[in-house]
Amino acid sequence: MESKKRNNMFAIGKKSCCGLSMWIAACLVACSGSNDKAGGEEGGVSTVLPDQENEVTVQVLTLQDFEHELVSNGKLEAGQQADLKFETQGVVAAIFVKNGQQVRKGQKLAELDKFALTRQTAQARDAMEQARLQMQDVLIGQGYAADDSAQVPADVMRLARVKSGYDRSIADYELAKHEEENATLTAPFDGVVANLFAKPYNEPDASEPFCTVVGTQGMEADFTVLESELPLIKAGDRVEITPYSDAASRYTGRITEINPLVDEKGMVRVRAAVNGQGKLFSGMNVRVSVHRSLGKQLVIPKSALVLRTGKQVVFTLQGGKAIWNYVQTGLENSDSYTVTGEELQEGDTVIVTGNVNLAHEAPVKVVNNH
Repeated sequence: MESKKRNNMFAIGKKSCCGLSMWIAACLVACSGSNDKAGGEEGGVSTVLPDQENEVTVQVLTLQDFEHELVSNGKLEAGQQADLKFETQGVVAAIFVKNGQQVRKGQKLAELDKFALTRQTAQARDAMEQARLQMQDVLIGQGYAADDSAQVPADVMRLARVKSGYDRSIADYELAKHEEENATLTAPFDGVVANLFAKPYNEPDASEPFCTVVGTQGMEADFTVLESELPLIKAGDRVEITPYSDAASRYTGRITEINPLVDEKGMVRVRAAVNGQGKLFSGMNVRVSVHRSLGKQLVIPKSALVLRTGKQVVFTLQGGKAIWNYVQTGLENSDSYTVTGEELQEGDTVIVTGNVNLAHEAPVKVVNNH
């Protein structure tokens, strides 16, 4: 009986072991199949993906006019600017303009109370008439006709004018008339009113300008260049002015003067006349670009130049492949370099875009010619 139980238990254990073995084998087969499938897919991707050509744009090199560009910072100054004052003391009767207002030459800006000045002028006129009558009395006393001064000798006429005080009275009248006329401020030229802070019915400070008139049509840019850059500029060179307050605007002008002194920092001051079109203000900070034509040069776009191991490289197109060329550049402007070496020649086809990751003799595809 015991023997029979042991035999049954052995049979059950044997069946369990067989089942476990079959389950392990099935798992191994499944895992093996999964790995084979993944390996097959990897192999399929690596064999299906093609080697893609780099898409580039190219440009044929030609000799062309090259404009050297020198960039500096500067300030604008008005070509015409006048600080205006009243020549006499008095109370401001009226102000006809305000800051920022456009004015024309001769336009009235402000006026003092003229009551006292008008009376002073009238008194000076009367004094001059009295002196003239006294001079005539002196001439009559010398035996000359008062209405025929041409017949009076010069020394007699001089004596008569001095004794009568006629010359002094004329000077007093002209001064009084001048003060009355200058009690009204007028614009000396077309421009814009600035620094006007006085109020009517107050006496302005005689030590300060009453206001300033700034000409807007003729502006000047004052900027500096390095001593080493002097050979690159000359009077008459074209300049472009860009205000920092409005980077989208461009104004043109010409260099008018180069100061023939180098300061302690090795800088030279330069001035350029600028057509401000009435939109520029004196004191504006600006970016100045000086352009000078250097004649025919072999020029490449800046995008054509890449760096490889710290050296300048330009790729040319030959037989559908990118060819690596070491180059030497000379001058530059905002978008181009001149080529000084002999590595590139007129007529070469240069790759200008799509060249960042190129290698020597890499296949390329031209998508658009410049």
